[in-house]
Amino acid sequence: MNLQELKKKNPAELINEAEKLGIENPSTLRKQEILFAILKKLAEKNEQITATGVLEVLQDGFGFLRAIESNYLPGPDDI
Repeated sequence: MNLQELKKKNPAELINEAEKLGIENPSTLRKQEILFAILKKLAEKNEQITATGVLEVLQDGFGFLRAIESNYLPGPDDI
């Protein structure tokens, strides 16, 4: 599953995806929480999750994938 495509979905579409994956009560969650629950469930099932962006590697060796949607600035959606 592609992370950018998942982020573009509206809440109703995300709820539908979550229900297909067996996530309980997705309609009680905020959009960001539904996204995280879906990604967590996919990871548990060893499904491939892809994302696009620019990799910023910091001096300490950690790297973050920055997205164009946030103008490549640090943010809560960094991977």
